[in-house]
Amino acid sequence: MVDGKQISESTGETNRRLAQQKLNIRLAEIAQGQFNLLKKHGPPLGAWSQKFLESVQHDNTRRRYASSRANLVSFLGDGTQLAHISAARIEEFKRARRVEGIKAATLNRDLRFLAQVLTEAERERYIARTPFDTYKFFLNEGRERRKPHILSAGEQEKLLAVAPPRIRMLTVLGVETGMRTGEMLALRWADVDLLDCRLQVGESKSQAGIRCVPFSKFCQLEFKNWRNLVGPEYAELVFPSFSNRRHPLQGGRKAWATALKKAGISFFPIYNLRHTFASRMTAAGVSSITIAQLLGHSSTQIVPRYAQVLDQNRLDAVRKMEAYREGRPSCEAAAESIDSMDKSDRLRH
Repeated sequence: MVDGKQISESTGETNRRLAQQKLNIRLAEIAQGQFNLLKKHGPPLGAWSQKFLESVQHDNTRRRYASSRANLVSFLGDGTQLAHISAARIEEFKRARRVEGIKAATLNRDLRFLAQVLTEAERERYIARTPFDTYKFFLNEGRERRKPHILSAGEQEKLLAVAPPRIRMLTVLGVETGMRTGEMLALRWADVDLLDCRLQVGESKSQAGIRCVPFSKFCQLEFKNWRNLVGPEYAELVFPSFSNRRHPLQGGRKAWATALKKAGISFFPIYNLRHTFASRMTAAGVSSITIAQLLGHSSTQIVPRYAQVLDQNRLDAVRKMEAYREGRPSCEAAAESIDSMDKSDRLRH
């Protein structure tokens, strides 16, 4: 009996003793929860992936997965049975996407969605085992990933000098807290404690992203200046949207690009301010686990991707090497003088 249903199958044995042994093996598998009888009529890829997509809670993740689902269904077929998605078919999908010029990071997102869909199908016993358990399909993104721009102290001063109020506040908040762009735009005045210099992130892309974030005195001052312009008595959100797109306190990607151009800085996504924060924390000697918690990550594995070695650190390292080299001859000369004194003492004696 499995799940309240009687299961009958032949042992293929004429010997009673051997047949009993096979029955005992089946009973042991059932007792250990390892005897997973597959469901006969499973849903096709299109319907099953759509059902999984609807279970994704975060809006941004759902939108990205919807794009991945469209790519997979277009290639594999809407009516393809889940059990027919083999390792060979997945490799064909990878090759076809690479021929189209798709980058490794984009392809990995499609594969990650498919892996989750098949894992859920295995859990529901529509397939015996997902191919992702035995094969490595994900590509190395490191070679193709564009190096993020780390905002230097000088660039930050130039940017803040020309940035409109909204872009200025977003810039300071980004480099001082490492918050995601979506987290900053969803921030409410009720979540900001200007007295104790901390804020609560209540909306994030993951559970680890819901966190308490401290901020500096510099950020506190900028918060107070911004609150004088758009405080809680005006809007619930820290960064409200205005009906007039030309409102002086409004600003989005275009305003960000304009501010960078005025500051003489090549364009980079505002999300890179998160990399700047992590890099500065690394340069200050903050531990990886603390940086991960501040960034809202569940582990430290992704921290090296965000934290880049700052140019100032490289410069300090070279200066230390030069100082060591310049100080070495004097040490050697001192050692030689001591040796000569020892020799003269020995000659006198």
